[in-house]
Amino acid sequence: MNNEHVIEFLIVMLATFVASAVLLRFIIPILRAHKLGQTILEIGPIWHKKDKQGTPTMGGIGFIIAMLLVLLTVTVVSAIRGTVRELAPLALTLGLGVANGMIGFFDDYQKLVKKQNEGLKWYQKLTLQILVAVVYVVTMVWTDNLTTVLHIPFTSFAFDLGFFYYIGAVVLIVGIVNSVNLTDGLDGLAATQTVIVSAFFALVSFFGFGAAFRSLTLISAATIGGALGFLIYNFHPAQVFMGDTGSLFYGGILVGAAFMINEPLIIAVAGLIFVIEALSDILQIGVFKLSGRKKRLFKMAPIHHHFEKCGWSEVKVVVVFSICTVIFCGLACVSWFIL
Repeated sequence: MNNEHVIEFLIVMLATFVASAVLLRFIIPILRAHKLGQTILEIGPIWHKKDKQGTPTMGGIGFIIAMLLVLLTVTVVSAIRGTVRELAPLALTLGLGVANGMIGFFDDYQKLVKKQNEGLKWYQKLTLQILVAVVYVVTMVWTDNLTTVLHIPFTSFAFDLGFFYYIGAVVLIVGIVNSVNLTDGLDGLAATQTVIVSAFFALVSFFGFGAAFRSLTLISAATIGGALGFLIYNFHPAQVFMGDTGSLFYGGILVGAAFMINEPLIIAVAGLIFVIEALSDILQIGVFKLSGRKKRLFKMAPIHHHFEKCGWSEVKVVVVFSICTVIFCGLACVSWFIL
């Protein structure tokens, strides 16, 4: 185990946690004063309309600023020590997260200005996300931080896909970013899963050496700290929501962490809950349209709402999903450390 990584991890995590908690303590009243509250769709669970209508959103601004401040400080210290070049993977992944977070910010802004739960058009958001993913992949290649060899989890198989790797990378990035966004539908759900998956990446980073693993340590620590600080105000009943600003940012960070270590498919294992959430939405729409708008696969999608409609409380959904994510991360550890 790399003890230096562990110590750096603990310092950054604690600093980001404090910064996130303190910033949100001041940001939430500002959001409330400007009436930047969530508008709940009529088609959602009826109790959401009662309990969540008007709750301040865009809380992701708090943990994003906290992460940027702490990681900027680390960068300055690294520059003084002459090790700043090691942080190239960190800067690129952080850029991927921030760029997606900006897309989410514009989306949230549109929703709040229009006072409805519709922001950017789906094709506008998708186009911007694809553009961001392409820039990220090109930059990773240009800085020699990306290969074209794809390793299949739980096997010893690896394939050099050449140019097709880059196409698959863009698809995976956009897919995971939107999957995390879809998971953000219950108090504490997306943030809790983000903490657990980031803890997996942190564990991986402790046993690695080199620039990529140090960057992975730092981004994991900052993500965990920021999310825990946010969860103080986001646990049920939530005082604030992260909005698309936060969920798209987290999506970019998590998928970027997988690309840092050139194991992109590992995010689909550790973050399988995100994938299931997205698939449930796709399947629901597909069945509904193919049946001539007569049948639905789930009572409501994404799947966390299905369990709500089955009588589960928000807390129970978050706990059960979190246990599942711990198991999935355990499987990801088996794939990474043993196979």
